Amino acid sequence: MQAPTPPLPSPVPLGARPWPHADLALRGVRVLDAGGGFTEPLDVTVAGARIAAVARNAPAPEGALEVDAAGLWLMPGIVDCHTHTGMSSTDTLANLRTPLSLRTLQTARNLHATLASGVTTTRDAGGVDAGVREAIERSVIAGPRLQVSIVLLSQTGGHSDGFLPGPGLERSVEEFVPDSPGRPPYLVDGPEEMRRAVRQLLRPGPDWIKVCTSGGVFGGLEAANRPELSIEEVAVAVTEAGRAGRGVMAHAVGSGGIEIALAAGVRSIEHGIHLDEEQARRMASAGTTLVPTLAIYEDVARAVAANPAAFPPVVAEAAEDLRGRLGGAVRLARDLGVPIALGTDFATAADQGRAGEELAALRRAGLPPEQALLAATVNGARLLGVADRVGRIAPGLAFDALLLDGDPGDLAGFAEGTAITGVFHDGAAVVEHPRIAATARRITA
Repeated sequence: MQAPTPPLPSPVPLGARPWPHADLALRGVRVLDAGGGFTEPLDVTVAGARIAAVARNAPAPEGALEVDAAGLWLMPGIVDCHTHTGMSSTDTLANLRTPLSLRTLQTARNLHATLASGVTTTRDAGGVDAGVREAIERSVIAGPRLQVSIVLLSQTGGHSDGFLPGPGLERSVEEFVPDSPGRPPYLVDGPEEMRRAVRQLLRPGPDWIKVCTSGGVFGGLEAANRPELSIEEVAVAVTEAGRAGRGVMAHAVGSGGIEIALAAGVRSIEHGIHLDEEQARRMASAGTTLVPTLAIYEDVARAVAANPAAFPPVVAEAAEDLRGRLGGAVRLARDLGVPIALGTDFATAADQGRAGEELAALRRAGLPPEQALLAATVNGARLLGVADRVGRIAPGLAFDALLLDGDPGDLAGFAEGTAITGVFHDGAAVVEHPRIAATARRITA
């Protein structure tokens, strides 16, 4: 039985900005710094949507709300570089029975839940189109800053080809992006097909092109390690995307798939479970980012361990391999200087809002808390090309920020869902911290 959809934290009015801006002065708050630690108490002032100052005794504009933030901690909003907000269920039959209009409205709900949980910027790794991004930009729906890849490009018979031979259905693409006018292709074979597919995919306005250079864990260990697409095919995708100012992200679990993606020049490796030392050195040299998506794989391993009979033997074998490897790529990347960014790969309504668990998983994998916090903020902003706007608490940047009631320490509170007690997006309070209502006063001349 599918888990019940969790309730929204607050209603979302349509056709108007969900939360009002307010000039703000947070007095005496500790702020995440460039090294991933926290400062001594400072004042953070906000004018409209942007940070005005981060300093002791910072002046605030007349009429601003002044808040006693002593004992609170402030960090940038989380940047989730890999999620699937257009998916609300992994039940194939349920997805195929769900009307397109309902799926679109469920996507709006998922985006709201994601934002309310503290994710203020996200990259959707397949499942929503540019229209959803535009709906957020126009304040039709509430959600984080959104970048989209629309569909996953795969070879015939590859990771994104969920063909069902009985009824002859193209399951995978129908689940992620139901048939609609202008839906781009998703199966490609050969460099010239890739060129045409990427050009067609660029027409509806994605921010990223996503390719699959290996199979996935649910296909079994052999499939996860099987290289897919050729270097030449992926190189064409990188060239065509680059000409349009877009980057390429690669689903790559096995070493062979990672090798293809690296040789072709992609910007980020998604998952990267079988990353080896030589590949990590090349990633560090090229500045290629690893997006490890640990929490979802931990979920898979736990589910199989709890009830192995419920899964095909090949999936159980792959989950057993995961238990021995999970986190190894993160430690290798840490030691060799590979940029690491947070990504969740969540694809159900019940999972949206769990990005804090990925932050804690990075810590368990061996990242010091400081590095894990940077992976969840500025590193993701750099990968997505928006570090000049978000990812830090600094003057001139958008006030996308999270309030914490104390030192996050070993980050366990993020896994428990208790760490984040206030959320701001573009200067507006999405989740208002109780201290604001209790202590805020207007600054008057």
